[in-house]
Amino acid sequence: MKIGLEVHVALPTKTKLFCSDSTSYSDEPNTNICPVCMGFPGSKPVLNKETLILSANIATALHCRVIERTSFVRKVYFYPDLPKGYQITQTEGAIGNGGSVAISGKEVRIRRVQIEEDPAKVVRGENYTLLDFNRSGIPLNEIVTEPDICSESELKEFLVELRSILYYQGIDIDREIKTDLNISLAEERVEVKNITGVDSLLKAARYEILRQGSLLEENQPVKRETRAFDEKSGVTVSSREKETEEEYGFIFDTDLTFYDTKWIEVKKPVIPRLVAEKYSKKYGYDEEKLREAIYLNRDNMDMLAYVDDGAAIEKVVNLMQKLRSKPTKEVIRRLLNSDINNLSREQLERWVRGEFDEPEPVNMDEVRREVAELLRSDPSLSKRYKENKNTVNFIIGKVKKKHNVSYNDIVGIVDSILSDNQV
Repeated sequence: MKIGLEVHVALPTKTKLFCSDSTSYSDEPNTNICPVCMGFPGSKPVLNKETLILSANIATALHCRVIERTSFVRKVYFYPDLPKGYQITQTEGAIGNGGSVAISGKEVRIRRVQIEEDPAKVVRGENYTLLDFNRSGIPLNEIVTEPDICSESELKEFLVELRSILYYQGIDIDREIKTDLNISLAEERVEVKNITGVDSLLKAARYEILRQGSLLEENQPVKRETRAFDEKSGVTVSSREKETEEEYGFIFDTDLTFYDTKWIEVKKPVIPRLVAEKYSKKYGYDEEKLREAIYLNRDNMDMLAYVDDGAAIEKVVNLMQKLRSKPTKEVIRRLLNSDINNLSREQLERWVRGEFDEPEPVNMDEVRREVAELLRSDPSLSKRYKENKNTVNFIIGKVKKKHNVSYNDIVGIVDSILSDNQV
């Protein structure tokens, strides 16, 4: 099995790739338009150079070589969403080439990262077709992989890894991400076009694996073609025979030129997988738990700057799981010097807001008396606790109404009471 992807992500620019119209999706249809993105005769594109900076950084994060002089071509095909009759994109002049993304036990090679314009949005009804050109000309990066993905599990892992890298490059991963899926179980490759979202991509891949596998089991050929994914039915349907590169008639875009990239200052990329690996090795902390905490959360990533020993990382990850908003340096300093297990979520949030209400001292003798009374009132509690210490959560729930005590405090008190045979 071979799977390759062409992932299209919208770049976070305020204006479009070749004109000054807004990139907002939410405005009324056909309001963020001009002669350039409408493809009017005589209109001339002017490159938004912010896209060069963003694209060079994304390419670097994917371990690509950034080309020194990038250029654009016209991809010629005729479809209602392309009023010019071609799409401006990149091929040999792509801004990034020859990268990779690491997943378990292997690397998925990145063939190139290219800049291109988004077509218009097509809205189909039962007997009509509408076009919204607000999306036309929005700058995209198309990330093209080699067919190195060999299973559904590898596909899922690659997507998780890619989304985390893009997130730390400022990409809004909750915004519409479209993917073309290229998949083959034998010699011929099938392309499934314009799949929206990660869940749909996984479903489309799963269906194609089953469909092509069934054909091969019956000694029937798998036809080289382009298919579409129907999200409602969860199946792919044939749309047309697969085009070849020659059929697109790529030609250099004479309205544009070559663009130097040597002036771009590329930032050191944040790769969450490597960050989790580094802290795990240094402090002996669970790498998977840390990875889950920081993969798509910049606030949690920033909190790692305050980790300087194994005890601190335990507290910081605990805070990551409890806090809903980002704490200041002063708050983190106070929290790391406090017993955060004795602070409720509400109290933690008050601290984040700068309301430092130190917890009142707990009268542990009174807590002990109340726990002993609770155990005496329900003899089954002692038996249940001996069989499963999680029973202590019930006891904590009763005691916490009056006292701010931790899990470990209650466990110690119950163990002491039972060992002294006080119930």
